[in-house]
Amino acid sequence: MEKPEARIFTFQYKACDLPDFRERIIKRMMKKLIFAGIVCVGLVTSAWASVITGDTTTLKPNAIYGKEARVIAYLLDNNHYRKISLNDSLSSVILDKYIAELDHNKTYFLANDLAKFEKYRYKIDDLTRAENVNVAFEVYSVFRRRFLERMSYVDQHLIKQVFDYSVDEYYETDRDKEVWCKNDAELNDVWRKTVKSQALSLKLAGKPQPEIEKMLKERYDRLTKSIVQFNSEDVFSIYMNTITEAYDPHTNYFSPKAADLFKQSMSLSLEGIGARLQTENDYTKVAEIIAGGPADKSDLINVNDKITAVAQGDGELVDVIGWRIDEVVKLIKGPKGTKVRLQILPAETGVNGPPKVIELVRDKIKLEDQRAQKEMINYHKDGKNMKLGVITLPSFYMDFDAYQKGDPNYTSTTRDVQRLIKELQVEKMDGLVLDLRNNGGGSLAEAIDLTGLFIKDGPVVQVKNSANKIEVGTDDDPAIVYSGPLVVMTNRFSASASEIFAGAIQDYRRGVVVGESTYGKGTVQSVVDLNRFINDPSAQVGELKLTFQKFYRVTGSSTQHKGVTPDIKFPTALDPEQFGESASPSALPWDEIRGTLYQKTPVINDKVLANLNKAYNDRLKTDQALNRFASETEEIRKSYHETKISLNEVTRKKEMEEAEKKRAVSPSLNTTLGSPEKTPSSDLLEMDDEYLREGLFVLGDLINSKIG
Repeated sequence: MEKPEARIFTFQYKACDLPDFRERIIKRMMKKLIFAGIVCVGLVTSAWASVITGDTTTLKPNAIYGKEARVIAYLLDNNHYRKISLNDSLSSVILDKYIAELDHNKTYFLANDLAKFEKYRYKIDDLTRAENVNVAFEVYSVFRRRFLERMSYVDQHLIKQVFDYSVDEYYETDRDKEVWCKNDAELNDVWRKTVKSQALSLKLAGKPQPEIEKMLKERYDRLTKSIVQFNSEDVFSIYMNTITEAYDPHTNYFSPKAADLFKQSMSLSLEGIGARLQTENDYTKVAEIIAGGPADKSDLINVNDKITAVAQGDGELVDVIGWRIDEVVKLIKGPKGTKVRLQILPAETGVNGPPKVIELVRDKIKLEDQRAQKEMINYHKDGKNMKLGVITLPSFYMDFDAYQKGDPNYTSTTRDVQRLIKELQVEKMDGLVLDLRNNGGGSLAEAIDLTGLFIKDGPVVQVKNSANKIEVGTDDDPAIVYSGPLVVMTNRFSASASEIFAGAIQDYRRGVVVGESTYGKGTVQSVVDLNRFINDPSAQVGELKLTFQKFYRVTGSSTQHKGVTPDIKFPTALDPEQFGESASPSALPWDEIRGTLYQKTPVINDKVLANLNKAYNDRLKTDQALNRFASETEEIRKSYHETKISLNEVTRKKEMEEAEKKRAVSPSLNTTLGSPEKTPSSDLLEMDDEYLREGLFVLGDLINSKIG
């Protein structure tokens, strides 16, 4: 094995290395080194999503794993932005995280198992540098044994049990709050409640006892099969990700097969329903809706909905509770034009609500479906007719291949938005809303260029690397494409490049940012092929995605962790502790560096913002739709914290009925982008999208203040 040297893998660079900052950004992106979008921040990088090959023998580490582990430890120690070493403190964190990855619900391991693992608490750092990953396989071996014991107990004692649903008892779905069971008797009771809850859900869905038993049997047989099929690569992937993610949540290890899947996920042509999924306890949860995809166009499924069953066309629904996420994805994906039915638990009614079956037609998500789009909304207020332009921007995209080939007509976010602005100006637009909700980012260069459409010139973002070198991304074009009233809309899933743009508009006082606080993803990752450091042609090795840079606003404030706080805060159901960067314990902290010189515009000032906030708060009191929306959003916020499920049939049924009633009378609380296939009202007062409606009201107030 070649010794990894710091000079081989360094991110230091000088301002004179390339003609300008933007060119350097584009060149790196064309090499697929910089990922500014949330699409790369962990929503698709779960260690559980590696490919199964069916190794059912006693699992042992391959010789190459130790070499990979040592190289990864070296790269983390010397090149990660955090500049911390793999030490005893991190070793302790890694052990706890690895155990949690295997048994996140505390339903397999016993307390005495954990006591035996304690001998490794402060040794993982030393073992890793010594090319020893045996601890991963020893802990997994105990997990596998405990898992099979549990499955045997479920099969022999619980599946055919006729439960008493008149007893007043509850099942805690978030067992992170619970202590580890001391003995089999305590674990047996946990599993009794688990299976009882599942059986009650099926009973309330109208299933007779024989069918309930059949479905439970199939569910646990499938779960057993998925774990038995785990191979050495799966175990090593989980273990290495617990090490990398101890540094920060976006530093990940990709096994050779997982690396291939990751590259596929980066393609703009994705076939399926257009949703990114992740595991939450026993459920598969929707983590992101891809703009332009079938899920987005249908408006039937939303972020945080839980998928409980999948059917092909008109076929029978297959229960997927407890399945591995890659197995669920296999069922959902399929050829373009085919139908798939999903049984979901809508986020707005939660796990206590009734299930809902939807039908989607699979399709390919093409670049043109994710491009910026416009609409004009009419608004009449105080005897004045206003035309309010809306541009929805799903991502910061750029056709790198066409740019590299010198095509003068290459597709880009900035070019599209500039064209749409001019078209809206021809239609006599009075003001503009730029909708960045659910925009996970993309090209940093495009975020800089797009900002340049609204400011004369100047710095847009600062980028600091692990060597403390700072570069400034600057808009050098003095031309301004649009100087009128501007509102930028964000939500919790606006991330990375979106945060750079929104932060710059806010810092320059060029426009008003409204909505929810953004995600808080202010870091940059680089993907490193471990083949560069391991000279073994006979072995396949993986890749390391490493955080090496951090974004800062022109004020010197980082977008990391805190995100961008809107000037006018709309109702939100999402707590930062549960959603966004701040939900991860290992996330890099917020900090500040020296600000750079920039010239604020005279467009927005404190008085304007105070008046806009006053008008918004007045509407909260007098606008019936907004007031109802705020109340229902708060109800959903509370429901996210409700983790106990009643195991009493009468109580559970009542809870489901109440949840369904609330959902039936509530307007959609989804804050996703409008679909190009929907036909929203062109009249502001008739809009169903309460977030966009309120954003346009703010724009109307801004226009009436004669600013811009």
